[in-house]
Amino acid sequence: MRIVTICPGGRERTRFLMVVLRRSKTKGMVMVMYDGFVRVAAATPEVRVADCGYNADRAAELMDTAASGGVSLLCLPELCLTGYTCGELFLQEILQKGARDALRRLIRHSAKYAMAVVVGLPLRNGGKLYNVAAVFGRGRLYGFVPKTHLPSYGEFYEQRHFNPAPPGPGAARFDGADVPFGARLLFRCEEAPDFTFAVEICEDLWVPSPPGAEHALAGATVIVNPSASNETIGKAAYRRALVSGQSGRLLCGYVYADAGTGESTTDTVFAGHNLICENGVILAESPLFGDGIITAELDIASLTHDRVRMTTFRRAPGLTTDPLHEYATIPVDIGARVGALTRRIDPYPFVPGDEREKAARCEEILDMQVSGLCGRLRHTGCESAVVGVSGGLDSCLALLVTARAFARLGKAPDGITAVTMPCFGTTDRTRENAHLLCGALGVTCREIDISDVALRHMRDIGHPDGARDVVYENAQARVRTLVLMDLANTRRGIVVGTGDLSELALGWATYNGDHMSMYGVNSGVPKTLIRHIVRHIAETAPGLRDVLTDILATPVSPELLPPSGGAISQRTEELIGPYELHDFFLYHTVRRGRPPSSVLELAELAFEGLYGRDVILRWLEVFYNRFFSQQFKRSCLPDGPKIGSVTLSPRGDWRMPSDASAAQWIEDLQD
Repeated sequence: MRIVTICPGGRERTRFLMVVLRRSKTKGMVMVMYDGFVRVAAATPEVRVADCGYNADRAAELMDTAASGGVSLLCLPELCLTGYTCGELFLQEILQKGARDALRRLIRHSAKYAMAVVVGLPLRNGGKLYNVAAVFGRGRLYGFVPKTHLPSYGEFYEQRHFNPAPPGPGAARFDGADVPFGARLLFRCEEAPDFTFAVEICEDLWVPSPPGAEHALAGATVIVNPSASNETIGKAAYRRALVSGQSGRLLCGYVYADAGTGESTTDTVFAGHNLICENGVILAESPLFGDGIITAELDIASLTHDRVRMTTFRRAPGLTTDPLHEYATIPVDIGARVGALTRRIDPYPFVPGDEREKAARCEEILDMQVSGLCGRLRHTGCESAVVGVSGGLDSCLALLVTARAFARLGKAPDGITAVTMPCFGTTDRTRENAHLLCGALGVTCREIDISDVALRHMRDIGHPDGARDVVYENAQARVRTLVLMDLANTRRGIVVGTGDLSELALGWATYNGDHMSMYGVNSGVPKTLIRHIVRHIAETAPGLRDVLTDILATPVSPELLPPSGGAISQRTEELIGPYELHDFFLYHTVRRGRPPSSVLELAELAFEGLYGRDVILRWLEVFYNRFFSQQFKRSCLPDGPKIGSVTLSPRGDWRMPSDASAAQWIEDLQD
């Protein structure tokens, strides 16, 4: 798909779009657009040392494969047009000429593809020989990037043959034209300026101050590394950590292509260890000792959002040189992409997929919650804690955390007062589970029926008898909070809050009711993750298993309306939508900064087969309307520990005016 805008002067500009073809039951094939993703590849061709023609053929085959897969940027290894292990042959003019001829062939071959290619070769410029990466595409040579750091230790002796990159950008003469030449070159996609890549070569990554850091600060969102890293024991693990770590520090995508089969084995072996990473995460990795290609989609939009958000992503203060003034920026015509998004969109971004990692994450979160509560108890000198227990998930976790905190402080569990406050909507199931949980933990359990107090209060304010409105519901929540606060005062204690991050995002709490506490241990934990934490405790604490299992199976409900046939009549997810959807919306809105239209499309992919587009759209509109309209509740939240990368505390990550309008977000979604 090609969308063209006529710019001033009549010039056409193609917008950068990735589209996914998906089948609709009613309309056949429809196109779903993804802004901000770009598909990249790292490939290792089989080479013959010093056989440039053969090597060009193998590189061309990989170009064909990459282009057929919708790749926008392909990286091939260092010096792969000659082979890295040529030794003294690099100084032979015949080999240098063969490399240039091979490059010309590949440039011509690229004319039919909307793809940029990075390939390594030796190049003579100004009477000196350089180890360079050539960047080309669409039948054009965009530039040469020479290697900055030349290793001459151990098995390496590059300084014997090559010269390091000169300072600043310059030019190299190639086929009668001046071509940009230098380490400080940025290659910027004309259709999507945020997609800007730069090149560092092999050893450049391994030094204390890699050029890639300057490239990223100058605007490169993708770093490409054509490499020839030989294999030794343990090196693959270190390389993996190095590449992923660099992508995390630089908030970038990192494409690493390694030399492999065909290099001389006189003294070394090469494993073709290719890696594609993004912001500290390995997206694709090749097996050792193989040739071929790996691909992945980089989320350029999220990388750009993170860089804007992190105000420390800049040169160190005191350095007067502005990297933007040192770089040459070269426009690259890559074009639009059409193809299926192969990158998995995780429907549960707050929950690790691996079971071991999930268990470790649950324990880590519990430790953070417990540590925060312990600190508050020590600081206030409180002797006890009061928790309102409903028999639901949130209050269950709050009580479990409080029990662990008391154990860590060496306090007896009966110093915790767990209060169950049945009223009009309480069911026997939740009431019994609250008592069972208290008994299993050994905490002091009190039951205070608030029905009479709530009815008296509503009569006092003139509320009509029998009206089941918001006053009827909120009065119960506020009476419960009054009971907890005053009971805590009688016991020289604090009220431990139970509300979670998902409820805060939606404003699903009664203002100055369950919205308020003296310390909110769950305020940084989303609902989907709370469920897994409670399940983890159930699996690791046999004495709690039965009651926690039943609490997990209980529908989420505030229980403010009378039961129907003894069962819960008010189910939260039927009223405001599934929490698994809202947690997905929350993550991609707050953490990734995506516009609503993008969140919708990604949610369709993530929940394909579970929720249809109409259902997702319905609840996404609910999310944005509630997220904006309910900010006033978040503006006066009690203290609580930050747990993950998404938090809505007004003293932490999220400062938002309470009267902000959602109009533009809803308009984007409807469009």
